[in-house]
Amino acid sequence: MGVPQAMEAVAGRAELIRESLQKSQTVTDSMVAILGSFDHRLSALETAMRPTQIRTHSLRRAHENIDKTLKRAEVILEQFDHTRKAEAKILRGPHEDLESYLEAIDQLRSTINFFKINKTLKSSEGVINHANNLLNKAISKLEDEFRQLLANYSKPVEPDRLFDCLPDSLRPSADPSGQNGNGKSEQQQRRLQPVIYTPLTLIPPRVLPLLHDLAQQMALAGHQQQLFKIYRDTRASALEQSLRKLGVERLSKDDVQKMQWEVLEAKIGNWIHYMRIAVKLLFSGEKKICDQIFEGAESLREPCFAEVAANSVSVLLSFGEAIARSKRSPEKLFVLLDMYEIMRELQSEIELLFGSKPSIEMRDAAVSLTKRLAQTAQETFGDFEEAVEKDATKTAVLDGTVHPLTSYVINYVKFLFDYQSTLKQLFQEFDEAEADAQLTTVTTRIMTALQNNLDGKSKQYKDPALTQLFLMNNIHYIVRSVRRSEAKDLLGDDWVQIHRRIVQQHANQYKRVSWAKILQCLTVQGTNSSGGAAAESTLSRATVKERFKTFNIQFEELHQRQSQWTIPDSELRESLRLAVAEVLLPAYRSFIKRFGPMIDNGKNPGKYIKFSPEAIESMLNEFFESKTWGDQNRR
Repeated sequence: MGVPQAMEAVAGRAELIRESLQKSQTVTDSMVAILGSFDHRLSALETAMRPTQIRTHSLRRAHENIDKTLKRAEVILEQFDHTRKAEAKILRGPHEDLESYLEAIDQLRSTINFFKINKTLKSSEGVINHANNLLNKAISKLEDEFRQLLANYSKPVEPDRLFDCLPDSLRPSADPSGQNGNGKSEQQQRRLQPVIYTPLTLIPPRVLPLLHDLAQQMALAGHQQQLFKIYRDTRASALEQSLRKLGVERLSKDDVQKMQWEVLEAKIGNWIHYMRIAVKLLFSGEKKICDQIFEGAESLREPCFAEVAANSVSVLLSFGEAIARSKRSPEKLFVLLDMYEIMRELQSEIELLFGSKPSIEMRDAAVSLTKRLAQTAQETFGDFEEAVEKDATKTAVLDGTVHPLTSYVINYVKFLFDYQSTLKQLFQEFDEAEADAQLTTVTTRIMTALQNNLDGKSKQYKDPALTQLFLMNNIHYIVRSVRRSEAKDLLGDDWVQIHRRIVQQHANQYKRVSWAKILQCLTVQGTNSSGGAAAESTLSRATVKERFKTFNIQFEELHQRQSQWTIPDSELRESLRLAVAEVLLPAYRSFIKRFGPMIDNGKNPGKYIKFSPEAIESMLNEFFESKTWGDQNRR
């Protein structure tokens, strides 16, 4: 196809496009005109409808206001209805249904708050006054209910119930000696057994929530003072009666001073028991129920507990103070240590129970008592050491046996070692030095003081042989006791060995002063060990007779006197008899063998040779048996 033809085709297409566009524009213009007509009609319709719309909106608003008013009236009427129901419950009192009664009180408070917020209501003031009057009556009845409920469950605890809560090892012993079947002391047993306490239930768990709710309502009503007083008076009385039933009594320093030691010692033992029961069971039980009843009322919780416990704590601690301040004496040391020990044992619990500000004075009083007991015990320790050294007992033991002072001091020291841990704590209250070293020093000083005193007492004997026997007996008793006790670990083997040598020295001195003179009767000056004619020629018959006669008199005197003396330790007694026999019998046999024929050939040989060697040996076995004159006469 040529160019002209192509151009014609293009022109034809262009014409078609132009015609189509013209038609579209015409359609658009028609639509615009139609829409414009609609807009005009709608505007007119809106103008016509506006009054109707205004009336409809007003009606809707009116309906909403009516609904709100009805709902508000319904709420107000509901408050009146609640108040009426609450009033009925309150007039019936809390006995029938305490939980419902408490709900009624809550409802009254809610009603009062509602009308306080809605003071514009005409009747609000009257309703508030009425509700407040009801609330006051309700709280008054609630107060009575709290008092009655608390009193019903605040009876004193019987001692048997308290004892049942103690570990077996701490319950009152049926054995008055304080010993169990294997001979161990009660204190030793306590240290061996586990200590488990059964918590004491002072108020049944089901009652505590009721008391808590009652207390909470009284506190909310501003009756904290009445609540505090009711709780304090009721629970303090129950606690004090529980302690009185147990045996606790208030005793002054003068009361303590007037008591016989046996009575006082028993009371101190009881006090230690009472302190443990009071702190571990009664005070801890009171703290527990106080915390539960006053949960959420922090301003009352700690002051109430402090007031409940105050008088009981004072009574218990005042006895301890009276003992700590009373006149010191050695026998009080162990009870002081017992008292100090229980205060140390209870210290952490006392801190826990009485650590709050309202209870701080009671905690400080307990701490002060612990320190005072420690100080008094330490001073008593010093007094004892001095008393041992200066003991001026004039009564001598006539038979030379162990002096009562010796056995007393040794038993004292043995008892001290039952309190090792307590003593170490006590020493460290005042001195930071190593506790074992302090205990060693104290024990050594006491032993030295005892020996010094025994040396003085030994000088009361006119017979030097009895002096040596007395010292031998007493030092031997000390050494044997130390070897069998824990004191050996502190004093050491060297101390034991040194004092065993001292015992032997006294035994040797006894043999010398007691038997040297009689042995002189059995010796011949100038004789040699071989004897023979030279020995016989040195002594005349008269001299031999005189020697036998002197020997008889001296031996009889020794037998008569020393068979009344005592060596209480059988091993030591046999040892000393043997030592004497080993010297005396050979000498006597030898003398009889040499000079006996001179007597036998004369008149009345039995007058001079009264004892055979066997008789001498038999009589030696009667020495140190503490025989009386009557015993000897019957022999």
